[in-house]
Amino acid sequence: MRRYALLLGLALVTVVAVMAALPDPAPSIPMKTVSGPAPDFTLTDTNGRTHTLSQYRGKFVVLEWLNFDCPYVRKHYNGRNMQTLQERYTDRGVVWLSIVSSARGEQGHFSNEEMNRRARAHGAHQTAILIDEPGRVGRLYGARTTPQMFVISPEGQILYNGAIDDKPSPNPATLETARSYFSEAMDAALAGRAVPVASTQPYGCNVKYAAAVN
Repeated sequence: MRRYALLLGLALVTVVAVMAALPDPAPSIPMKTVSGPAPDFTLTDTNGRTHTLSQYRGKFVVLEWLNFDCPYVRKHYNGRNMQTLQERYTDRGVVWLSIVSSARGEQGHFSNEEMNRRARAHGAHQTAILIDEPGRVGRLYGARTTPQMFVISPEGQILYNGAIDDKPSPNPATLETARSYFSEAMDAALAGRAVPVASTQPYGCNVKYAAAVN
Protein backbone atom coordinates (compact mmCIF):
# COMPACT_ATOMS: atom_id res chain seq x y z
CA MET A 1 0.00 0.00 0.00
CA ARG A 2 2.83 2.33 0.93
CA ARG A 3 4.60 1.53 -2.36
CA TYR A 4 1.37 2.28 -4.29
CA ALA A 5 1.03 5.65 -2.55
CA LEU A 6 4.65 6.48 -3.35
CA LEU A 7 4.16 5.62 -7.04
CA LEU A 8 0.97 7.66 -7.18
CA GLY A 9 2.74 10.62 -5.62
CA LEU A 10 5.57 10.42 -8.14
CA ALA A 11 3.06 10.23 -10.99
CA LEU A 12 1.28 13.35 -9.76
CA VAL A 13 4.56 15.25 -9.49
CA THR A 14 5.43 14.23 -13.06
CA VAL A 15 2.05 15.37 -14.38
CA VAL A 16 2.39 18.75 -12.64
CA ALA A 17 5.89 19.23 -14.06
CA VAL A 18 4.78 18.39 -17.59
CA MET A 19 1.76 20.71 -17.35
CA ALA A 20 3.96 23.54 -16.11
CA ALA A 21 6.18 23.18 -19.17
CA LEU A 22 3.32 23.42 -21.64
CA PRO A 23 2.25 26.70 -23.29
CA ASP A 24 -0.69 28.47 -21.70
CA PRO A 25 -3.89 27.13 -23.24
CA ALA A 26 -5.83 29.71 -25.21
CA PRO A 27 -9.00 30.82 -23.45
CA SER A 28 -12.35 29.99 -25.00
CA ILE A 29 -12.65 33.11 -27.14
CA PRO A 30 -13.65 32.52 -30.75
CA MET A 31 -11.37 33.60 -33.59
CA LYS A 32 -12.72 36.43 -35.72
CA THR A 33 -13.37 35.86 -39.41
CA VAL A 34 -10.05 36.67 -41.06
CA SER A 35 -11.54 38.01 -44.30
CA GLY A 36 -14.01 40.28 -42.53
CA PRO A 37 -13.85 43.98 -41.68
CA ALA A 38 -11.72 44.97 -38.70
CA PRO A 39 -13.94 46.22 -35.85
CA ASP A 40 -13.39 49.89 -35.13
CA PHE A 41 -12.22 50.88 -31.67
CA THR A 42 -10.89 53.80 -29.68
CA LEU A 43 -8.14 53.45 -27.07
CA THR A 44 -5.75 55.77 -25.24
CA ASP A 45 -2.01 55.21 -25.46
CA THR A 46 0.60 55.35 -22.70
CA ASN A 47 1.23 59.03 -23.44
CA GLY A 48 -2.41 60.03 -23.11
CA ARG A 49 -3.20 60.29 -26.82
CA THR A 50 -6.37 58.80 -28.28
CA HIS A 51 -6.25 56.44 -31.24
CA THR A 52 -9.22 55.27 -33.29
CA LEU A 53 -8.66 52.50 -35.82
CA SER A 54 -10.72 54.31 -38.46
CA GLN A 55 -8.38 57.32 -38.31
CA TYR A 56 -5.76 55.12 -39.97
CA ARG A 57 -7.95 54.20 -42.93
CA GLY A 58 -5.74 54.30 -46.02
CA LYS A 59 -2.77 52.75 -44.21
CA PHE A 60 -1.78 49.24 -43.28
CA VAL A 61 -2.20 48.65 -39.55
CA VAL A 62 -0.61 45.98 -37.36
CA LEU A 63 -2.16 45.01 -34.03
CA GLU A 64 0.21 43.23 -31.63
CA TRP A 65 -1.17 41.92 -28.34
CA LEU A 66 1.50 42.66 -25.75
CA ASN A 67 2.43 41.45 -22.26
CA PHE A 68 6.05 42.27 -21.41
CA ASP A 69 6.13 39.64 -18.62
CA CYS A 70 5.01 36.76 -20.87
CA PRO A 71 7.94 34.41 -21.66
CA TYR A 72 6.78 34.10 -25.27
CA VAL A 73 6.75 37.88 -25.66
CA ARG A 74 10.14 38.13 -23.96
CA LYS A 75 11.51 35.70 -26.55
CA HIS A 76 10.67 38.11 -29.35
CA TYR A 77 11.76 41.27 -27.51
CA ASN A 78 14.92 39.92 -25.86
CA GLY A 79 15.87 38.37 -29.18
CA ARG A 80 15.09 41.72 -30.87
CA ASN A 81 12.79 40.05 -33.38
CA MET A 82 9.76 42.19 -32.54
CA GLN A 83 11.66 45.47 -32.59
CA THR A 84 13.25 44.57 -35.93
CA LEU A 85 9.83 43.89 -37.43
CA GLN A 86 8.39 47.07 -35.92
CA GLU A 87 11.17 49.19 -37.38
CA ARG A 88 11.06 47.47 -40.76
CA TYR A 89 7.36 48.06 -41.29
CA THR A 90 6.87 51.45 -39.60
CA ASP A 91 9.69 52.73 -41.83
CA ARG A 92 7.43 51.73 -44.74
CA GLY A 93 4.48 53.69 -43.40
CA VAL A 94 2.73 50.90 -41.51
CA VAL A 95 0.95 51.89 -38.29
CA TRP A 96 1.93 49.46 -35.51
CA LEU A 97 -0.31 49.44 -32.45
CA SER A 98 0.69 47.28 -29.49
CA ILE A 99 -2.36 46.55 -27.33
CA VAL A 100 -2.21 45.63 -23.65
CA SER A 101 -5.43 43.93 -22.50
CA SER A 102 -4.10 42.78 -19.12
CA ALA A 103 -6.51 43.65 -16.31
CA ARG A 104 -5.41 45.59 -13.25
CA GLY A 105 -3.51 43.27 -10.91
CA GLU A 106 -2.80 40.73 -13.66
CA GLN A 107 0.47 39.84 -15.35
CA GLY A 108 1.45 42.45 -17.93
CA HIS A 109 -0.50 45.31 -16.35
CA PHE A 110 1.73 48.29 -15.59
CA SER A 111 1.45 52.03 -15.17
CA ASN A 112 1.89 54.08 -18.32
CA GLU A 113 5.27 55.23 -17.06
CA GLU A 114 6.48 51.67 -16.48
CA MET A 115 5.16 50.56 -19.86
CA ASN A 116 7.07 53.38 -21.57
CA ARG A 117 10.19 52.58 -19.56
CA ARG A 118 10.09 48.96 -20.65
CA ALA A 119 9.48 49.91 -24.27
CA ARG A 120 12.48 52.26 -24.20
CA ALA A 121 14.65 49.62 -22.53
CA HIS A 122 13.79 47.18 -25.32
CA GLY A 123 14.31 49.78 -28.05
CA ALA A 124 10.76 49.18 -29.27
CA HIS A 125 9.55 50.87 -32.47
CA GLN A 126 5.77 50.58 -32.35
CA THR A 127 3.66 53.59 -33.28
CA ALA A 128 1.92 53.47 -29.89
CA ILE A 129 1.14 51.21 -26.94
CA LEU A 130 -2.60 51.22 -26.32
CA ILE A 131 -4.17 50.36 -22.97
CA ASP A 132 -7.22 48.08 -23.07
CA GLU A 133 -7.52 47.45 -19.32
CA PRO A 134 -11.20 46.36 -19.43
CA GLY A 135 -10.32 43.98 -22.29
CA ARG A 136 -13.15 45.13 -24.54
CA VAL A 137 -11.01 45.50 -27.66
CA GLY A 138 -9.19 42.23 -27.04
CA ARG A 139 -12.48 40.39 -26.75
CA LEU A 140 -13.86 42.25 -29.77
CA TYR A 141 -10.99 40.84 -31.83
CA GLY A 142 -10.98 37.45 -30.14
CA ALA A 143 -7.36 38.00 -29.07
CA ARG A 144 -6.33 34.93 -27.11
CA THR A 145 -2.60 35.04 -26.56
CA THR A 146 0.40 37.29 -26.22
CA PRO A 147 1.80 37.71 -28.71
CA GLN A 148 -1.01 37.58 -31.28
CA MET A 149 -0.79 39.48 -34.54
CA PHE A 150 -3.32 41.08 -36.87
CA VAL A 151 -2.66 42.72 -40.23
CA ILE A 152 -5.34 45.16 -41.39
CA SER A 153 -5.53 46.50 -44.94
CA PRO A 154 -5.88 50.20 -45.86
CA GLU A 155 -9.51 49.37 -46.64
CA GLY A 156 -10.04 48.09 -43.08
CA GLN A 157 -10.06 44.35 -43.81
CA ILE A 158 -8.33 41.77 -41.62
CA LEU A 159 -5.70 40.15 -43.84
CA TYR A 160 -3.91 38.07 -41.22
CA ASN A 161 -4.79 36.84 -37.73
CA GLY A 162 -2.68 34.50 -35.61
CA ALA A 163 0.79 33.55 -34.50
CA ILE A 164 3.87 35.58 -35.28
CA ASP A 165 5.71 32.43 -36.40
CA ASP A 166 5.63 28.64 -36.41
CA LYS A 167 7.70 28.06 -33.24
CA PRO A 168 5.37 27.90 -30.20
CA SER A 169 8.24 28.00 -27.73
CA PRO A 170 9.65 30.63 -25.33
CA ASN A 171 13.19 29.61 -26.30
CA PRO A 172 14.95 32.48 -28.17
CA ALA A 173 17.04 29.94 -30.11
CA THR A 174 13.93 29.02 -32.11
CA LEU A 175 13.98 32.46 -33.76
CA GLU A 176 16.85 31.32 -35.95
CA THR A 177 14.79 28.71 -37.80
CA ALA A 178 11.28 30.15 -37.44
CA ARG A 179 8.95 30.69 -40.35
CA SER A 180 7.47 34.14 -39.80
CA TYR A 181 3.82 33.89 -40.81
CA PHE A 182 3.38 37.52 -39.84
CA SER A 183 6.18 38.95 -41.99
CA GLU A 184 5.12 36.75 -44.93
CA ALA A 185 1.64 38.24 -44.65
CA MET A 186 2.94 41.78 -44.25
CA ASP A 187 5.38 41.55 -47.17
CA ALA A 188 2.73 40.09 -49.46
CA ALA A 189 0.18 42.74 -48.49
CA LEU A 190 2.63 45.58 -49.05
CA ALA A 191 3.51 44.15 -52.47
CA GLY A 192 -0.17 43.91 -53.44
CA ARG A 193 -0.16 40.11 -53.42
CA ALA A 194 -2.54 37.71 -51.71
CA VAL A 195 -1.46 36.78 -48.18
CA PRO A 196 -0.11 33.20 -48.40
CA VAL A 197 -1.39 32.07 -44.97
CA ALA A 198 -4.23 34.22 -43.66
CA SER A 199 -4.89 32.52 -40.33
CA THR A 200 -2.85 30.44 -37.89
CA GLN A 201 -3.29 29.19 -34.34
CA PRO A 202 -1.84 31.83 -31.99
CA TYR A 203 0.50 30.71 -29.24
CA GLY A 204 1.82 32.22 -26.02
CA CYS A 205 0.39 33.28 -22.67
CA ASN A 206 -3.32 33.73 -22.21
CA VAL A 207 -4.41 37.34 -22.49
CA LYS A 208 -4.94 38.27 -18.84
CA TYR A 209 -8.48 39.57 -19.16
CA ALA A 210 -10.58 40.91 -16.32
CA ALA A 211 -13.06 38.34 -15.00
CA ALA A 212 -15.97 40.27 -16.51
CA VAL A 213 -16.38 43.11 -18.97
CA ASN A 214 -19.29 45.48 -18.48
